[in-house]
Amino acid sequence: MVQSSTFDLRLVAIRRIAQDINLFEFRDDTGAALPEYAPGAHIDVHLPNGLMRQYSLAVPCDDKKSFVVGVKLDAASRGGSRYMHEQLRVGSIIKIAGPRNNFPLHEEAAESVLFAGGIGITPIHAMATHLSRTGAPWKLHYAVRKRSEAAFAEELLSLKGGTVNLHIDEERGGKFMDVGALIAAEKGAPHFYCCGPGPMMESYLAATAALPRERVHYEYFGAIPQTDAPRGGYWVELKQSGMRFKVPVGQTVIQAMRAEGLDPMVSCEQGHCGSCEARVISGCIEHRDVILTPEERASNTVMMLCVSHCTSETLVLDL
Repeated sequence: MVQSSTFDLRLVAIRRIAQDINLFEFRDDTGAALPEYAPGAHIDVHLPNGLMRQYSLAVPCDDKKSFVVGVKLDAASRGGSRYMHEQLRVGSIIKIAGPRNNFPLHEEAAESVLFAGGIGITPIHAMATHLSRTGAPWKLHYAVRKRSEAAFAEELLSLKGGTVNLHIDEERGGKFMDVGALIAAEKGAPHFYCCGPGPMMESYLAATAALPRERVHYEYFGAIPQTDAPRGGYWVELKQSGMRFKVPVGQTVIQAMRAEGLDPMVSCEQGHCGSCEARVISGCIEHRDVILTPEERASNTVMMLCVSHCTSETLVLDL
């Protein structure tokens, strides 16, 4: 499983950058440097109310002494974004884990074409800023429902070396950005990146389905669409410890491990952070994450224990 560093950091600033969107900046009290990260990275924020939420780092790694994340207040919040917006105060000490990067920028690409929807702009903003600074060619297609929700808009429009297409649904009669048409219009062999809401992700994945996988990159910022069929009903063997237990129908491996008194490394529990990745010794895996490539899935050698399942009678893990 993926290990990551943990820090107790102070919240030093909260800045409103768009309607219902704030930037939160965390630093070490001693002024110590934090781990370097590349655009696309995220951190785990462990909130005082017991919740843990993952947020993309919204700005490039400049002074190496701060982590800055953008958080949108979700009307349907289960306590994460609402706590960040309504309860968290400058001066608070917060436990932060990471950074980790499952959405890296491939700087060797001839061109990078970026798509962002809503708060999905946070990792994309870091990418566009970095590409502008390095002189690499890039394009950004950024969609929001209304102009007041367009975080970083002025800053992005002023960046050098790239082009920005800001699509405001409200100003186009409610029409969504046509992601498929924009991708089809691209020539050459650019790398594509997308972070946005479900409908945008579906359009993006459909439009890039025939492209080489190494040129298609994406990250969900919310819950991942999952198969409705419950899984479970199989046995798990942990090779290193010798433990054997059953995963009840409707439960995940992580949930079954906890029931056995284990404390597995896990973070998002939605299949998009990679912290619970485990090596598979035997067993047929049904992958439900959005991290592994088709080749990695076909190899049947790793799985994300928080969402993926085994379709054979026994799953043997290198744990």
